[in-house]
Amino acid sequence: MDQTIIFFFAAIIIVGGLLYAAIELTKKSTKHLDVDRYRKKWLAIEQQLRKDVPSSYHLVVLNADKLLDQALKERGTKGETMGERMKNTAGLFSNRNNIWSAHKLRNQIAHETDVHVSYDAARQALAGFKQALKDIGAI
Repeated sequence: MDQTIIFFFAAIIIVGGLLYAAIELTKKSTKHLDVDRYRKKWLAIEQQLRKDVPSSYHLVVLNADKLLDQALKERGTKGETMGERMKNTAGLFSNRNNIWSAHKLRNQIAHETDVHVSYDAARQALAGFKQALKDIGAI
């Protein structure tokens, strides 16, 4: 009788350990981000945008996109490119169209010549990046 009880508890412990290991291995890796650090970086980006300095429009879009990409990577999001990482977290974004538009603007700035970005377009892109950073828990 005593051996049966010991065997029963040992079996429960082993099965429980295997279940725990399986859950941990299949659980999505969502690392916690340093919100204060991201908030400071975000505020610095927002302060770079100046209506009287058109060159700042390109810069803030590029920097905001980089910050979001950094947060996605740090969070453990899978993907070789920013676009892939955004697709893999698309369900987290409250407005996917805004973030995709902002990222497309970043790609135009980075890859095309003579891209004209208005102050309003830069502000709209920043709003999209900011919401995405909030959605993933970075700010």
